[in-house]
Amino acid sequence: MFAFTIVLFIYGITHGKYAYRIIKHTLYFDDLPEAFDGFTLTQISDVHAGSFTNPKAVQKGIDLINEQKSDLFVFTGDLVNNAASEIVPYIGHFSQIKAPFGQFSVLGNHDYGDYVKWPTEADKIKNLQQLKAHHADLGFKLLLDEHVELHKNEQKIILAGVENWGIGFGERGDLQKAMQNTSTSDFKILLSHDPTHWDAQVKQFPSKIQLTLAGHTHGMQFGIEAFGIKWSPVKYRYKHWAGLKSENGRYLNINRGFGFIGFSGRIGIWPEISVIELKRKVN
Repeated sequence: MFAFTIVLFIYGITHGKYAYRIIKHTLYFDDLPEAFDGFTLTQISDVHAGSFTNPKAVQKGIDLINEQKSDLFVFTGDLVNNAASEIVPYIGHFSQIKAPFGQFSVLGNHDYGDYVKWPTEADKIKNLQQLKAHHADLGFKLLLDEHVELHKNEQKIILAGVENWGIGFGERGDLQKAMQNTSTSDFKILLSHDPTHWDAQVKQFPSKIQLTLAGHTHGMQFGIEAFGIKWSPVKYRYKHWAGLKSENGRYLNINRGFGFIGFSGRIGIWPEISVIELKRKVN
């Protein structure tokens, strides 16, 4: 048993952290505009570029993303571990991601530089400004407590994004502001890095938000999802820590993360590329 454990850890450190998995979901909605029936989106989260050491392996993940040929691409936060400069060697990789309806992103808790000591507060602010600029370099439209309209055949859906809002990780995001000038009848997708935001605010928000996309947990990069078992130590911090959750016709998808941090590996909880198809429910 000890030898098996050692083999698992070696695999997790050498290969598991780049063993990208495509996880697909098809979601049905009564109120999805007819023009968006069959609309697809690809989501990744938690790149943590400062942890990467194998550009060729990362490129395989980028190729998998583009192979999905989704209508929309979204990134749900934590582009870096601490410093904006960490993404620079990988701008050429992630800028390859293209989708017909665009590429959109939000910030995660690590993106604000809160976990390292900066020479001055001005340096910390400059780092965040540089990181925001790098989102543009990647071809990502960074949504900062705001929304855009996606149009198809004279119909629309709302795509909104908030700054990081997470219990214990900074409650910066302003959901009310992000939803300004939207209607209760609009179909809405929200990008919000930390899944605790969904339980605390989103699922009870007066104007229905049909789908929320989050990340943050990484599934702790360790656990088991096989043989009908879904377990990770992260369950003791987050009741729902990966995959789909639904309540009152509202969905939350928690992506297991594209990258890694802390433990330089993954065992049992593999890096994820989520592909979601939206379908109009036929009554």
